[in-house]
Amino acid sequence: MSCRASFPVDAAGSPPASIAPAGHSPASIAIVTDAWHPQTNGVVRTLSTTCAVLRSWGHEVTVISPETYPSIPAPTYPEIRLALTAPGAVGRQLARIKPEAVHIATEGPLGFAARRYCVRRRVPFTTAYHTQFPDYLARRTGLPASVFWPYIRWFHRPAETIMVATETIRAQLRAQGLTRLTHWSRGVDLACFSPQAPPPPEYAGLAGPILLYVGRVAVEKNIEAFLAAPYPGTKVVVGDGPARAALQARFPDALFLGKRSGVELAGCYAGADVFVFPSRTDTFGLVMIEALACGTPVAAFPVAGPLDILTDRVGAMSEDLTRAIDAARYCDRKACATYGASYSWESATRQFLAGLVALEEEEAVSLGAALAF
Repeated sequence: MSCRASFPVDAAGSPPASIAPAGHSPASIAIVTDAWHPQTNGVVRTLSTTCAVLRSWGHEVTVISPETYPSIPAPTYPEIRLALTAPGAVGRQLARIKPEAVHIATEGPLGFAARRYCVRRRVPFTTAYHTQFPDYLARRTGLPASVFWPYIRWFHRPAETIMVATETIRAQLRAQGLTRLTHWSRGVDLACFSPQAPPPPEYAGLAGPILLYVGRVAVEKNIEAFLAAPYPGTKVVVGDGPARAALQARFPDALFLGKRSGVELAGCYAGADVFVFPSRTDTFGLVMIEALACGTPVAAFPVAGPLDILTDRVGAMSEDLTRAIDAARYCDRKACATYGASYSWESATRQFLAGLVALEEEEAVSLGAALAF
């Protein structure tokens, strides 16, 4: 019995953009994630937007997140909540939902509990590799990334498919022995992010060029490399996080604007001369394509994410971030906007659907009957 591909696909191999073609019903999908609102990051934006598109197509999507459970702040990062679950709680929730497909988005406590349930009950599931978890933990603990790779291999190996956003990450996971990989890209809300977005009033009178960072203000984002780069102009940081106070004290000439969203965030991108992406631990970098959609070129290190997204027309990469910033200033802003607009959430969501494993009738019945570990 095959458990694959009961989602309809078109001739190009992707599920259609309609709710469901004749003869098929919309799917019931459970997404388990430790990253969810009120967190503000690329993983949350990706999942929440994907859920919205799926629902607009008629699919029934249930998100199992820390909102559902008591939680505690993550050590060194209180903005992230770690869910506290009783044994079997996630499994019982999945059993009540009776989904046709289970997707485990993160490797945290909820993802761990869902994986345990699915493996024990032989329920097929998919996972996604959103964050360079070994590098992330290495930055926070001082331990080498190699210490954490065994957990990543163990966590993802039973998945029917592992969704990855870029070819660089695909190659990295394949080198770790994880080979059941499928592509899941990202998108941009083009109704919001465009070159026409008005810049924030705080930009008025700033010494140019305006160099912008957007994202979590945390150690793993390597923001100090941006702020320490000896380049003239004004450096602007949009976002919040545990490293903000220390960075503000260390770099008093930088402008920290805190969290922005929607059109306000788009204006921050559109009014900047260069968007600087200093992270070495991201698998994609959603903020880069948002910046590009606003017509702003990107400067970055030549690492996973930038290597897969940037071209010479829309950005620059160098191990010397100052050189990358200088080169990015000469990029054509119209070309940046056109390139950024090519990233569609509808296309990305079709890729997500194509990667899912749909539970066949017998497996769905088994899932519904299994009320505990």
